[in-house]
Amino acid sequence: MKTTNKITGSSAEALIYPLLLVMVCWVIWLLERTTGGSDLIEWGIRPRHWSSWKGVFFMPLLHDPYNVKHILNNSLPTYLLLAAVIYYYRDIALRVFLISWIGTGLIVWWVAQDNGSYHIGMSGVIYALFGFLFVSGFFRRILALQGISLAVIFVYGSMIWGIFPMEPSISWEGHFGGFVVGVCLAVAYRNHGPVRAKFQYEIEQELGIEPPDLEGMWIRNQEELAYRQYLEQMYREQANQYGPTPPMRVIYHITPARKPEAEEKPQDDTEK
Repeated sequence: MKTTNKITGSSAEALIYPLLLVMVCWVIWLLERTTGGSDLIEWGIRPRHWSSWKGVFFMPLLHDPYNVKHILNNSLPTYLLLAAVIYYYRDIALRVFLISWIGTGLIVWWVAQDNGSYHIGMSGVIYALFGFLFVSGFFRRILALQGISLAVIFVYGSMIWGIFPMEPSISWEGHFGGFVVGVCLAVAYRNHGPVRAKFQYEIEQELGIEPPDLEGMWIRNQEELAYRQYLEQMYREQANQYGPTPPMRVIYHITPARKPEAEEKPQDDTEK
């Protein structure tokens, strides 16, 4: 069956932009590492402190300078999830990314508890992209997106537990806020994104074209076949009972045309 599909975003963009973002995070982490990290960490978010509003914009770029696992654990999911958003949602990818970035920061600033620490890291944005792809994949009924969502669950299955307050050192408020933002974005943009491949019969239904009655055609074909077999059986039975039918001969009876009689001369007519 023929199918149609909508062209997705550029593969080059899906590969380059996430890589640039990850590289920027690593450059900033190296600066944090070399400068001791105390000054740059203060550019994160301290909940409900007006002086840390700048952290809404810079929090995802900062990571723990004394723990390389922090940035390592965030690099791969950031790259994969952002690449999937750019590739499959090229038209709205920038809006989804910026809203995930800023929305997560605002939720952390408003919801998180102020215990004197700063919230830093890309994990909130990761949860937002994860929630967006996971929910949108089922809204759009795209097998590729559903596969990505299931792969994310399989590979990063423990991510779902990050939205609960299980460890004091982990910003579960950022994870929870990011996931909520991602789900809301998926609902808001449920009519955007790649179009599911359509089969030929679906296109014909949309155009109002009546599909052929294949079942009726098959039934009529079976009836004709059964009738033909019935006639052949009757012929065989008659042949066995009366013998083979002699070949048919056609005899034509031809009546010859009558010649016209000679004209009779008058009796009193004599030749001179």
